[in-house]
Amino acid sequence: MVKTIFVVDDKSDIRYTVKYGLEGLDKNYQVVGVESGEKCFELLEKKQIPDLILLDIMMPTMNGWEVQRRLKEHVQWRHIPIVFLTAVGDPTSKVIGSVTSKDCIAKPFKISELKRRLDSILGG
Repeated sequence: MVKTIFVVDDKSDIRYTVKYGLEGLDKNYQVVGVESGEKCFELLEKKQIPDLILLDIMMPTMNGWEVQRRLKEHVQWRHIPIVFLTAVGDPTSKVIGSVTSKDCIAKPFKISELKRRLDSILGG
């Protein structure tokens, strides 16, 4: 069964790496690159609901914490697992990210490790 993952990150190289890395390792993953929190909500409002959201913390306009807060407030979206994928390395952010989401993965990352961790969340 194909699992859809939104990778919400303002950096195109991260969106590209995750998309082609995961899809190259597993044909059961469909990755949708989303350049901002605002665009993420536009897709969700159009009923494009992913199985998981990979979410950057440091983004302009709407950061990952705000995206997560808004997702959790919405009855139809609060069930979507969130994994933070971030360059934020301070201990507080790591702890908060790990507690408030399914996982918190630091950049840079190995695509094989990312896949392993997503598989454990999605049952893949």
